[in-house]
Amino acid sequence: MIGFLLRAAIVALGLWLATLWVSGVHIDSPATLVLAGILLGIVNSVIRPIAIVLTLPMTILTLGLFLLVINAGMVALVAWMLPGMHIAGFAAAFWSSVIVSLTSMVGSWFIGPKGRFEVIVKRR
Repeated sequence: MIGFLLRAAIVALGLWLATLWVSGVHIDSPATLVLAGILLGIVNSVIRPIAIVLTLPMTILTLGLFLLVINAGMVALVAWMLPGMHIAGFAAAFWSSVIVSLTSMVGSWFIGPKGRFEVIVKRR
């Protein structure tokens, strides 16, 4: 459970960065930002795998680039479901999903599979 909450916080950080850097993305309050992070985590774990399987021929045909469109769709779906999150169009959803993905990737470097911070010490 702690791992999910840490990852949701990292996603919320990515969404906050998207509101700063991408025009067309607006989140009304910090509570909405936290809810959006949690909801995006749930959507990515439940709906995204189904969308990937259904669009597998298109993903193979585009050599995986269609996954970026699926990620943008997941961000747009969360914005549609959550009243305080507003996304102006596909381009805003696309760049928001790229920022959230990069933030999640960097955050995953520091969080292990069990949701704990990992400290790696090199000894000589």
